Amino acid sequence: MAHGSRMPNQPGVLLSRPPRLFEVAREKMRTRHLSLRTEHAYLQWQRRYVAFHAPRHPRELGAAGVEAFLTHLAVKRRVSAATQSQALQALLFLYRQVLEIRLPWLDNVTRATQPKRLPVVLDRTEVRSLLAQLQGAPWLVANLLYGSGLRLTEGLRLRVKDLALERGELIVRDGKGGRDRLTMLPQTLHLPLRAHLARLREWFEEERRRRAPGVTLPHALARKYPQAGVQWGWQYLFPAAGLCRDPYSGKPLRHHLHEKGVQRAVQAAVRRSGLSRPASCHTLRHSFATHLLEDGYDVRTLQQLLGHSDLKTTMIYTHVLSNGAGGVRSPLDRTGGAAPAEASAAATQK
Repeated sequence: MAHGSRMPNQPGVLLSRPPRLFEVAREKMRTRHLSLRTEHAYLQWQRRYVAFHAPRHPRELGAAGVEAFLTHLAVKRRVSAATQSQALQALLFLYRQVLEIRLPWLDNVTRATQPKRLPVVLDRTEVRSLLAQLQGAPWLVANLLYGSGLRLTEGLRLRVKDLALERGELIVRDGKGGRDRLTMLPQTLHLPLRAHLARLREWFEEERRRRAPGVTLPHALARKYPQAGVQWGWQYLFPAAGLCRDPYSGKPLRHHLHEKGVQRAVQAAVRRSGLSRPASCHTLRHSFATHLLEDGYDVRTLQQLLGHSDLKTTMIYTHVLSNGAGGVRSPLDRTGGAAPAEASAAATQK
């Protein structure tokens, strides 16, 4: 029966349709406080899965349907291993949390290959050249990515209360894996940050006089502390210029700068600086890690600063140190090398 249709023999009484599959999935995700980005990604994969097997319902498919879809992604679509893994997690959530079906172990899935690639790392001169081509908020964001080892989303989500200038620290809230961590705040950014905070405070006071909406808040904090969004400590360090509609409440609120704005500014800076390698925002985080290892800091310390749950992830930076592969010195360097044959012949004739 269509939504809003009347029950037979009961005029004036409306039937409310049962909740749809994706509506239930969204509600389950928000109950478990999954990030909005994860919610969008999971719903996208779940819709693609349903469309792939249409008109059959996911409840009728089970493990065989999941295996067929994941194999299709690897063989026909040629997606990466990370993309296939994300699709798998979305489907496991659909079956376990929404349909409440426990799938058996998926043995018949063709796995996408996981290439072993080394991260792109800039040397210190290249980093300075890149940063010199930036200005304004993108300049400050990029300096935090390199100076504190942040991911781009972590830098943009920073709030005023997360900075401790006196101690030279900043707190990364709800980083990858939902974990908080503490990292350093470069001393060279103290004065630029103080100037930025002063300008931000003036803008914030003007916003309060105008009774403008506050900022977005994590999870259910807006219900628990209704005024937190208009308090100074909760303001984003890099607020967006305009308002957006909150996906949870539907009210107009202020979010942080969009990732694409900073990414485009960094890409333009890469072109202007004449770098030969395809650097990005994340390259600055890779460079932070590699340069700390070059300075003699141990891998365990680096693991904590980067927020890696597995030490193996951090160990990748030991392979890109600037002092040679694995720090090994070539035997050719010990002999001093040899002149080409043509040069040797010319010297003999003389």
